[in-house]
Amino acid sequence: MRILDSSSPGRLDRRRRLLSDVLLWAVVAAPVGYAGFSPPYAPYAVPLVVGKLVMLGAAVVASRRQPLLAPVLVVLGSVVDGNFAFAIPVFSYLAGRRTASVGPAAGVFVLIVGGGTALNLGLLGTGAATWFLLASVLLFAAVFPWLVGRYRRQQQELADAGRRHVEASTREQRGAAERIRLRERARIAGEMHDSLGHDLSLIALRAAALEVAADLDDRHRAAAGELRASVSAATERLHEIIGVLREEGGASVRPIGETVAELVEGAREAGMAVRMEAAPGAAELPAMTGHAAHRIVREALTNAARYAPGAPVEVSVTRAGDRVEVAVVNDAPPAGPLPAPPSQGSGLLALAERVRLAGGTLHAGPRIDGGFAVRAALPATGPVETAAGTGLAAPSDAVVEPGPSERPVDAERRLHDARRRVRRSLLVALVAPVGFALVLSLVYYPVATAGTVLDRATFDQMRLGTARSELAGLPRRPLERPTTADRDGCEYYTDGNFPLAQPTWRLCFTDGRLANKEWIAQ
Repeated sequence: MRILDSSSPGRLDRRRRLLSDVLLWAVVAAPVGYAGFSPPYAPYAVPLVVGKLVMLGAAVVASRRQPLLAPVLVVLGSVVDGNFAFAIPVFSYLAGRRTASVGPAAGVFVLIVGGGTALNLGLLGTGAATWFLLASVLLFAAVFPWLVGRYRRQQQELADAGRRHVEASTREQRGAAERIRLRERARIAGEMHDSLGHDLSLIALRAAALEVAADLDDRHRAAAGELRASVSAATERLHEIIGVLREEGGASVRPIGETVAELVEGAREAGMAVRMEAAPGAAELPAMTGHAAHRIVREALTNAARYAPGAPVEVSVTRAGDRVEVAVVNDAPPAGPLPAPPSQGSGLLALAERVRLAGGTLHAGPRIDGGFAVRAALPATGPVETAAGTGLAAPSDAVVEPGPSERPVDAERRLHDARRRVRRSLLVALVAPVGFALVLSLVYYPVATAGTVLDRATFDQMRLGTARSELAGLPRRPLERPTTADRDGCEYYTDGNFPLAQPTWRLCFTDGRLANKEWIAQ
């Protein structure tokens, strides 16, 4: 029987989310529930309160899946119950925290402002002062918390971007160390293949020459055969080790200062019949081309000594325009090839990669007469390095890299963008409320003060007992009566104070005549 682990991370996360949603609902439902269940009880009070609580529960659920729907629900609920206003900042903050883009949120706030304005000024006939108050509540209870939530979201994105940048940098450092390790392995493999492999092949060639010498007694001939067999086995073992060390695209090195001519001369001293032909213009080659040419000749001579002992070899290096032609051709071995394990072709594969990196092409294969030919075409242009003395250019020992190591560019760019968004979000969170308040004031002020402004000079010229219709400079309409005023027959006007345009003057009339005028302290 399979036992489910109730402490799995996914189930724990779901439980935490459920618990946090229940606590959130309890917090936002407390003002509504307290007011609804407190006496006196109106008809249908219980079903109405239950409906409000269910609406708040729907807002909590929506805040997870559709964060912008939750503020809309609580704003609609505030039309029937003012206690929903306590939930507006909470769900607005969560909307900013859980919404990535700005456009949908801006659209929702514009919709709320437009709908609220049409409802209050059009259908309900609310005055400009009440509209301004409600708009200010929306600004500071909805827009500002949304900006704070968005700032917190971008702070979290900045932290995540920083973490990803650190991880990418760590991976890059590990990758650089791994590339250095692999390059060193390839260097070791190249040294073993180029130097030790070549020397072992020449030793095997000398041992084979001793083995077939006519003036050698049988005992020494047997020793020479054993020596040749041992060298062949060591060469094969060397190739196995190189196969372990070599990596694709690995670089190799060569003896310092050795030229192609010196390489050919060393093969002659070992007993190979090598003839070299080099054009005068081939003495100066770019570093990569010279290195590749040296590698081609070394590999071809090594293979000829190993698989075609005693066969004559021709080496030619010529220039044709902007190309350098390198060819190493050997005939078939006179006595047939020495017994040896079959070639794996790893040297020619590495050589082909070297030629490709140098910008050239390589062709290698058997000839019709039983010999073998290696031909390469390399570029003759580029930075030139010449070698002292005779022979071809000796390339530098430095390993040529195709370019700088890769850097965590994507992580760096994400981190930079996250920092920029956080700075911009903080600036918006500080400036936007002030800007919105200014816009509201600029909208509210002309609406509230149109036809209600009474200046002091006109006020001072008004005489008690004057008929209302004869008062010069009286504005065409009074302000709404303050809620604290209880005097009948009085009218209120403003001096245009910005931005609230509060009542400044009170004019009281009896039987249509000015009975009292006074300045209202603010």
